[in-house]
Amino acid sequence: MKYLCLLAVSVTAFSSPAAVRDANPANYRELLRQLKPGDTLNLAAGWYPRLYVSGLRGNAGSWIRIAGPASGAPAVIEGDADHNTVEIENSSYVSIENLRIDSGGIEGVAGVSAKGGSANLTHHIRLEGNTFVGQNHGQQTDAISTKTPTWGWIIRFNRILGAGTGMYLGNSDATQPFVSGIIENNLVRDTIGYNIEIKDQRDIPNVPGMPLEPTVTIIRNNVFIKNDGPSPDGDRPNLLVGAFPESGAGSQNRYEIYGNLFVHNPREALFQGSGRLSLHDNIFLDGCPGYPAVVLMKQNKPLETAWVYNNTIYTAGLGIRFGSAAVKSSVVAGNLVFAGTNPIEGPIQELADNITGSLESAGASVRAPSFDPASADFYPLPGKCQGSPLDLKRFEGDQDYALDFNGRSKLRSKRICRGAYSGEGQNPGWHLQIDLKPPGPPLPKID
Repeated sequence: MKYLCLLAVSVTAFSSPAAVRDANPANYRELLRQLKPGDTLNLAAGWYPRLYVSGLRGNAGSWIRIAGPASGAPAVIEGDADHNTVEIENSSYVSIENLRIDSGGIEGVAGVSAKGGSANLTHHIRLEGNTFVGQNHGQQTDAISTKTPTWGWIIRFNRILGAGTGMYLGNSDATQPFVSGIIENNLVRDTIGYNIEIKDQRDIPNVPGMPLEPTVTIIRNNVFIKNDGPSPDGDRPNLLVGAFPESGAGSQNRYEIYGNLFVHNPREALFQGSGRLSLHDNIFLDGCPGYPAVVLMKQNKPLETAWVYNNTIYTAGLGIRFGSAAVKSSVVAGNLVFAGTNPIEGPIQELADNITGSLESAGASVRAPSFDPASADFYPLPGKCQGSPLDLKRFEGDQDYALDFNGRSKLRSKRICRGAYSGEGQNPGWHLQIDLKPPGPPLPKID
């Protein structure tokens, strides 16, 4: 006991309080080097040369924050031809917030980059409330790019506008995996290629701190939209998630993808996935007839597990397509699909309790079907989009399996609703729009 008391006094005596440092373009790099766990570097409005985050180590209880103004004129990080606009190297527990990250339309200059493979031990990075512009020179220019074993990243409330690729996470050769991340409440629009791609993963390298136990990457409450512009380097889905290692560490990793709004892709699917995933309580809208809204299939690696439940799909093409059978488990249940061609097709192990129909029939079931989010309302009409109670117990391992697109409990409606909404009549939650989806409307307490 005497030793413990002495230790407590020692820690108190030598710990320093967190500092808040106010910076401008002239002195911010000098102050950046001085940051310690818990410190905040506030950047005043203005134009700043590229941000190089190197050797900054916060900790789980004391993140280092680098933040621009929360409102008003922004702090703009400006790209140059020789460097990525924000480069992160050998850093952890660092939050980059409320910046305008402008790559200036320069070829190959990413907005935020972490590269260098296993030599760059970078993890637990938070990108929050930033606006990405100027990553639009070509399809190979990324707003956010990781090329190092990456875990614990949180990417939320960012606007990515017109990039070549919105987020390119992992490497084309299936090395440098992105695992145990959270991507939430972002707006990714008008990209030339992918809104987001998370690459296949060959293995999980045993670098210090890398989680070797099963992990989940969550992609939730984002808005993904493409325009009709050309994709010179190949047409790409809005969101693509690849497969995990076939054995050993990482082979039981999963994606949980829910609460997202997918809008329009002129030449590809809105979503494509392989590996192990749950896709639930999303809304998919697309007026292009030539492509499925959702594709599950073996691409470079097998489709192992695919649970597709409680989604709302309104598409001029095909609704849900399994291009290959899942090796272990596939379930398509409780979805509401209005399609110009087949609503659901392919080898599916369990297909149950879905409601399907033509595009023309949608107006008899939901308030205002439309391909335009501004005028669309897919909340069910009274007494519609219902059936026998869904068996959700199999999905209990999913973090928010019992919450609908609005974040409301499906249990309050006794699990009888089909599609992404659990309710009928007037929509009590967020009304669709091409903007950030808020974290969730204030809702009455659920008993």
